[in-house]
Order: sequence, then C-alpha cells, then structure tokens
Amino acid sequence: MSVNDTAHTDNFAWNRQVYHRLKLALSLNLRRQLFLAVCDDLHLRNQVAARLHSTLAYPVGQVLYQPEDSLESSTPAYPRLATLRLNLSDPNPIAQINQWLNNYPPPIVAASKDTPGRPLPIPAFQIVGVELLTKQPVAVQRLFLHYLRLSEEYLSTQESSRFLESSLLLWVPRPWLSAIQQSAPQFWHCRTGVFFFAGEPTPTSHNAGYPERFAGSRSLDFDNFEPSILEQAVAQAELKAAEESDLKFEDDFDFQPETPVNHGRQPQEVSIPIELLKVEIKQEQAPVRSSENHLPSLPSLGHISKELTDLVLATINTKIIQDEDEISQAQHMLVEIERLHSQNASGEILAAAYHRLGNFYRLRIEQGQVTLENLMVAIISYQEAVSFDDTSPQLPDILNDLGTLYWMLYRTPPNSEEGQTYIEQGIEFYKLALKLISPQTHPETYARVQNNLGTAYGDLARFSNPPESWQQAVLAYNEALRYRTVAMEPLKYAACQNNLGTAYWHLAQYNQPVVNLKKAIAAYNLALAHYSADDEPLKYGMIQNNIGTAYWNLAQYEQPAHNLQMAIDVYCDALKYRTPAAVPSGCAATQNNLGTAYWHLANLSQTNKEDKHKYLQLCISAYNEALAIAHSLHASVLSFDLLATHNNLGLAHYQIATDKYFNGDKPQRSQHLEAALDNHLQALNGLSKQPEAYQTTFSYVVKTIRAFHNELGIQGQNLALSKVPGQMLPEILPKL
Repeated sequence: MSVNDTAHTDNFAWNRQVYHRLKLALSLNLRRQLFLAVCDDLHLRNQVAARLHSTLAYPVGQVLYQPEDSLESSTPAYPRLATLRLNLSDPNPIAQINQWLNNYPPPIVAASKDTPGRPLPIPAFQIVGVELLTKQPVAVQRLFLHYLRLSEEYLSTQESSRFLESSLLLWVPRPWLSAIQQSAPQFWHCRTGVFFFAGEPTPTSHNAGYPERFAGSRSLDFDNFEPSILEQAVAQAELKAAEESDLKFEDDFDFQPETPVNHGRQPQEVSIPIELLKVEIKQEQAPVRSSENHLPSLPSLGHISKELTDLVLATINTKIIQDEDEISQAQHMLVEIERLHSQNASGEILAAAYHRLGNFYRLRIEQGQVTLENLMVAIISYQEAVSFDDTSPQLPDILNDLGTLYWMLYRTPPNSEEGQTYIEQGIEFYKLALKLISPQTHPETYARVQNNLGTAYGDLARFSNPPESWQQAVLAYNEALRYRTVAMEPLKYAACQNNLGTAYWHLAQYNQPVVNLKKAIAAYNLALAHYSADDEPLKYGMIQNNIGTAYWNLAQYEQPAHNLQMAIDVYCDALKYRTPAAVPSGCAATQNNLGTAYWHLANLSQTNKEDKHKYLQLCISAYNEALAIAHSLHASVLSFDLLATHNNLGLAHYQIATDKYFNGDKPQRSQHLEAALDNHLQALNGLSKQPEAYQTTFSYVVKTIRAFHNELGIQGQNLALSKVPGQMLPEILPKL
C-alpha cells in the first residue's frame, strides 16, 4: 500500500482506530504475517508498542482463568508477543528473531506419562529502533536493507526457519518506509498490512531524550556520519515522481495520426457491486419522547468518545435523521452506552451496545441516507464494538461491513483526496474478515466478502500500482466464484462474472493482453448467459457492450478482421437494449464504440474498396447518432470524449471525400469536406485548454482546407475559409 498523508482533524480518534485494527490483526495468531506500523512520533510509537506488548504478550484471561485441562497458548513465563530492539551493529531482524528463539525455545506443555506434550506456539515479534539507523553510517543503513532483501526468501519460500511459524511487526518512520519500498521491493510486496499512525515527526537527534519502555537501548555516537542512504533513496523517489509527472496515460490506445480514438470503450460494472452482509437489525424500542426528553449535555456522556457524540448530535441537529422516534432512539442508545460504561459493564455487553448503535445508522444508510455523518457514526460504533469484544461470533460480519462502509466513505463527496486511504482501510477489514470465515461452512458470506474485496482493489487501481491491484481483483473475484454458484445465487453469480471480466480487461492493459482479453470475453459470456434480455434488458445490453469492447481490444493484437466484426455484431445487439429512450448515455457510448470499430475495419489492408466505403458510411452514421444523443445530455453523464468523437467523425468524412475510389460528384465531395471541417472546428473550439490536442486538431483543420482546394479548386478553398473564425485566419493562411 502506498502512503497517503491525510490530515486528520482528530489524531487521537484516528490512532485509536488504527491501534484496534493492528491489535486485532496480531491477535489472530496467523503464521507468516508481515505487518508494518508507520509512526513518526516516537512518544506515540512507544506508547502503542508498549500497549500491544502488555495486552498480547501475556493475556490476563488466559493466565489467570484458564481451565487446567485446556491447551493453553501462553504461560506467565512465555509470551505470545516478543518485543525486540533492532541491533544497530548488525541490523538483521530475522537473525535476531532466530537468536531469541534459540535462547528461549518454546516450553513443552500438557506432558504426562502417556503423552509427550507439545511446544507452545512461537510468538509474534515486534521490532523497534529502525529510526535510529538514520544517524548510522551509510554502510549500516545499506546492510539493514540488504538483510531485508535476504529475508524475502524466508517470506516467499518454504526454507526451513522457525521464523516461518511466526509473524513480524516492524515499526518504521515514513522516510524509512519509502527507503524499503525503493530498495527492498520484494520484502515490501510480501507485506500483509500497513498501519499508519498520525503524529508529528520526532527529530532523530532528540531520540536519546525520549522515555524508553524497552530494554536494550544504548547511547549512540552521532558524530562523523556520512550522508544518509535514506536521504538518497527519498531524493531518487522524488526525482522519479517528477519524471513520471510529465507522462499522461489515457484509457485508450495511442493510435496513429488521423485514427479515431475510442473514448467510450471502458467496460462497465454491474451497479452496487459491494454488499453489506444481510444481518437482521433489531430496532430499539423507543421510549415515549416528551418535551423534556433531550440529549444529555456533553459532560454527562464523558465515557463515550467526543467524536462519536458530536457526530450523533450532527445527524440530529442537521435533520439527517428527521423522524422524531428515530431521534429518540439515537439519544436512548447513547444514554444506554454511557450508563453501561459508568457501571463498568463487561466488554461483551458494551460491544453489543455499540453494535446496536452501528446497526441503527447502517439501516439509515441502506435506506438511502448515505451521508458523511451517518457513515462515520456507523464506522466508529462498529470499531468500538470490535475493540471491546474481538471474539464475538458476529466479528466477520462487522469487519465486512466496516470494509464496505469505508468503501462508501471513499465514494461520498468530498473525500476524493482521502480516497486511497479509505479504500486501503476497507481492504484491510475485508482481509481480516476473510481470515475468520470458513468457506466450507459459510460459503455465501465468504463469496460476498471476496466479491467486495475485488471491487475495492479495482478502485484502488485508480490510485496505486494498477497491475498489482487488478491482479488482486482478479484473484478475489475468482475466489468468490468458487463459492457463489449459479444454483445458489444466479444473478449475483452473473454480476460477479461481469466484474471478473472487467478486471481481466483492465489487467490486459498492463499484462498478457491476448490471454487476459480472452478471459474477459469468457467471463462476460458466462455473465450474459444468466441475464434475461426480457427481465434485465439494461444489464444485458451493458454486458453485450462490454463483450464488444473486449473484442475491439483483442483486434489490436490478433485476427483484426474477425475480432472487429465480432465487436460490431455485439455492439449492434447491445443497441437493441441500450436505446435512446431507455439509457441515452449508454446508447451514445455504444454508438461511439460502434463508429470506431467500423473505422478500424474500413482501414484494414485486406478490406476491399467497396467494403471500405460501406464501412466508412456506417462509421459516420454511428458517430452522428452518438453525437445527436450526447448533445442532448449533460457532459457529466457521458463516458466518452465528445470532442474526440467530433474529430473522429471529421476524419471519416475527410477520408471518404479524398478517397480516389469514391466516384461522387463535386457537391457530394463538398458535403463531406464541409462536414469534416465543421466537426474539426467544433472540436477545436473546446480544446483551448489542452495545447497538445489543440495543435493536433488544428493540423486537421489545415489539412481539410487544403483538400477543399485539391478537390474543388479555389472556389472550394474560399468556401472553407469562409467557415473559419476570423481570428484564426492569420494563423492558417501561411500554412496553406
């Protein structure tokens, strides 16, 4: 995951949420997990690491209340979590872990005369002190990164090492995270999760003055150090970013000059691909609301986080909740939670109360009230429920819903800048949920969460490492389809197949295009087989459009004539359902795609002259239909570039007018050239803020005016110049 430095107005609330997620991830006791905790504030780092150690190393409940005949996982003398400070003289984390295990091997428990007993599980390890490397010689810094690269073998192979039975939590500040990403990419790739804590950076030179809670610290000599390799790595990363910022990637292929650009071809997903788990939500019995039944003042809710209280108040005071009975229920739940806190209720009871509050707001969201406040109340309530009871049988459902709520948070304005952070949060919750769900016993739930995970990875691709994100989406959708069968849920199966096809299509833009495009077509066809054209005409037409897009793409690599004809056939079939009346924006997009497919088919070397002329006429007809519909709609609902379509239409008219095979008379040639010029000028009028596209279109205008002269003589040229805005003539005339 990439770093997204989001400004959080309430660092305490944010850090509390991150802590509980990290604690939950570690407490699952899974093998071969690699977690990175990113924290620039050493005070905070020490507090969180110490809290994790005290909570997880020797669980009080297990030590004090464990039945004598149980198979315990720790003892007062052997921890579940061990904390180590990085050895700066030889910064090899794996060697330190193995040395610790040699010194403190797992004790044998449950031994008797009849049974040999068994060793306790190897603990997880958290390592602190990486930030101290910044003031070490460059050779030591490089040695640390070298050891991380070597440790990739332990993480990615089955090589014998007791570390494989363990999990590792590595604490790093943000600059060192960047250095690891740059210099130990495979180690970074093997990560299970990254947890970002918010806080002000601590100056490294002041580290020695900070209170330490771990043994083994020693004073350091900061004199006579070389320029840090870390600073070099960061500088290189910034340079690379600066170089890449000049590159602009479009959704479309980079065609040869004068080639129409297909700006409506990106496949579409079935709407609402992410699902909340359908758990029954019991409504609270609201007390009768009298005129005195107001929300208690903030001081009387001192046990509940101020952030949660303020958000609930916001939903009431801004009329997000409008029904008086619902307002009373929200108030009642807050008062009940405060009462339970003041009575020192058990964690299980408090978790249930927070869960009810989260369910109450989730129901509002499911009913269409998707506001920032409602989402945040549900999220915080569910996270509080998890923090008070992380062994609840409902935990997988809550984690899935947290993932979905974070995904919805990303989709709710104005959260575009924090989008990557919210999606990554959602993905982490989905992954945690999947670790707790058995696909054999709960196949529907497992498939739903995998489908959600695939959709979240697809959105993450907009922000970070698209090839990897789309590959992860493909894996998640395929895993969902192992358990979401046709017999069980035919429409959800079809929706998941469509999403899998779209993921394969996107993956084909980066890796193995032919293989992945064929897989996309296969998935789309499986989806189509389970949608009825009569019952689901819009989805049926949408998937047909997606199949056409995949065939059009495949034609760029193999069997162009066959695949383009397949694309055309499927687009024409899609237009039976994507009509101007039923879905005008979709109809316009498919007509635009159809026009581009006809243009490419017309210009294949094996296309004969008669067919070429016919295909260009069909291309013009499709583009005209797309533009006629598009100009009646708002630009925000269009999925293709209207100005590019005007240029494409102009090129098709120009090609017919200048084709020697075309035996039309001068009036017909003039009509085509006039249409070409009109469309190029209309495109030019909207490209003033896009210098590169403006210059390309300007060259089309000049070329078309020359064609007027070549085909129709001086009168034709005068006709063309009469159509050009006066302010453009001084720039055009010298080029004729």
